Amino acid sequence: MKQAATVLALAAVYAGAARLGQSLRYTASVSAVWPPVGLGIAALYLGGLRLWPGIFIGELIVNGQLLAGDAGLPVGSLAGQQLGNMAEVIVGAWLLRRLIGPRAPLDRGSQVVGMAVAVGAATAISATVGTLSMLAGDVITLDEAPTFWRTWWLGDTSGALVVLPFVLTWLGNARAAFRRMWTVEGGLLIATVIALVVVAVTSSEPLTYLIFPALIWAAFRFGPPGVTLATLINAGVTIGITAHQRGAFFRQPIDDRTLTTQLYILIGALTALFLSAAVSERQRTAAELVTARRREGDRALEDRRRIARDLHDSVSQALFSSLLHTRIAERALDGDPNAAAPELRESLRTIGELTRRAQREMRSFIFEWGAHDVGAGLVSAFARAVPTLTAGSALEVEIEGPDEPLPLTIETQTQLFTIGREALANVVKHSGASAAFVRLEARDRRVIMEIGDDGCGFDATVGYPGRLGLESMRSRAREIDADLEISSRAGHGTLIRVEIPAAEQERAHVG
Repeated sequence: MKQAATVLALAAVYAGAARLGQSLRYTASVSAVWPPVGLGIAALYLGGLRLWPGIFIGELIVNGQLLAGDAGLPVGSLAGQQLGNMAEVIVGAWLLRRLIGPRAPLDRGSQVVGMAVAVGAATAISATVGTLSMLAGDVITLDEAPTFWRTWWLGDTSGALVVLPFVLTWLGNARAAFRRMWTVEGGLLIATVIALVVVAVTSSEPLTYLIFPALIWAAFRFGPPGVTLATLINAGVTIGITAHQRGAFFRQPIDDRTLTTQLYILIGALTALFLSAAVSERQRTAAELVTARRREGDRALEDRRRIARDLHDSVSQALFSSLLHTRIAERALDGDPNAAAPELRESLRTIGELTRRAQREMRSFIFEWGAHDVGAGLVSAFARAVPTLTAGSALEVEIEGPDEPLPLTIETQTQLFTIGREALANVVKHSGASAAFVRLEARDRRVIMEIGDDGCGFDATVGYPGRLGLESMRSRAREIDADLEISSRAGHGTLIRVEIPAAEQERAHVG
C-alpha cells in the first residue's frame, strides 16, 4: 500500500514538473529546459528503481494532455517519446548509483563529474529515441534532425543539472541545508541572485555574466545547498522572463534563443557545482589535517608517558640500588678503618655523588617526557615542575594564570610548557636570581606566556652564556607558530615572552 502511494505521488509530482516546463516553453513545441528529467532521476536514485511505475504513469499523464490539447503529434511518435523518456530516467538513476554511490552530497569533484556523465549519457538516449520517433511520424524532416536532437538533449541536460543537484543536496540532508541557508547572509544571497538575474536578463547590454559573482559567493559560503538553490533561481527567473517575451534572450531568433538560454544555464550550473565541490574538498582536507595533527600529538604524548614509565621502572630503580649499595659500602668502611685505603673511601664518595646527580637528571628527563601531564592546565604543570627545577637552589618562583586549560591543543601546550621549563632551567643555572615568575594569560584570541627573573641579566643580542637552551626555545616556538621575544640587559634581569594565536589552534577547517 505504501509502495502504491509513493508511486502515485511520484507520478503526480512528475506530471506537475512537466506542466511547469510546458508553461515556460518558448514556442508551442520548444522548452528551454525539461525539469521532469532531473526530478525523475533523483526520485529513482534516492528511492530505488522500483519506483519506475511512477515515471511511467507520469509520462502517460503528460502525453494524454498533449493528445487532448491537439498538439498534432502522432500516437506512435508520442509512444516513442515516452519510451525514450522512461529509458532516460531509469538509465540515469542506475548510472548515478554506479558512478557516485548512494546519497552523494555532491561535495567532491569526482561526484560532480560522475553526475554530469550519467546525466549526459541518459539524456542522449532520450534525445536519440525522441528524434527518431519524430522522424518516423514525419513531425520533422531529416535536415531538421540535428538541430532537433541538440535542442532536446540540451533541454533535458539543463533541466537535469538544475533540478537533480537541488533535490540531492536538499533532500539528502534537509535540516543541515535549511540551517545553512536560514541566516541573514542566506537571505541576502537569495535576494542578490534574483536581482542580478533580473538585471542581467532584462538589460539591453551584454550583462549575463553578472550572475557569476553570486554563484561564487554561494560556493564559498554555503556549499552545495547554496549553489544548487542559486542555480535553480537563476534558471527559473531566466526562463520565466524569456518565455514571457522579455529580455536579452527573447530578442534573439528562436533557434539562437533556445540554444543560448540552455548553454547559459548549463555552464552556470556546472561551473558553480565544480567550484562548490572544490571548496568543500579544501575545507574537508584542512579539517582532516587538523584532526590528524591532534591525533599525532596525542599519540606522541602517550609515547612520552610510556617512555617515562619505562625509565622510572628500570633505569631509575637501578640507580637507586647503586646508591643504596654505595652507602652500605661506605658504612662498612667506616666501621673498619683498617679495611680500605683513603683512595677507596674517596672513590666511593664520588660514586655516590655521581649516582645522586644521575638520579636528579633522570627525574628531570622523566618529567620532560611526560611525567607531568599538561592536559590539566599549564599552571598546574608548572606548579608540579618548579620543585624539581629549583631543587638545590634558593630561587622562589611565582606562578600566575587561569586554573582551567588554555585554548590550545595538547601538542601546542606541551611545546609551550617545554619552552617555559627550559627558560626556568636557565634562570637556575645562569642568572643568580632570588625570585622569578611564570605568567600565563589568554586574551584577544591569543595566549601569552612570560618568564621573568631579577637576576644578573645578559646581553640579549649575544645570547645566554654558551647559548644554552636559547636555540631550543626558538626552534620550539617556530614549530607552533609562536612569537618569542627576549628582553634582558646586565644587572636588570631577563624577561622571555611567548605569544601564540589561541583560536587558530582549535579550528577544524579553513572555510
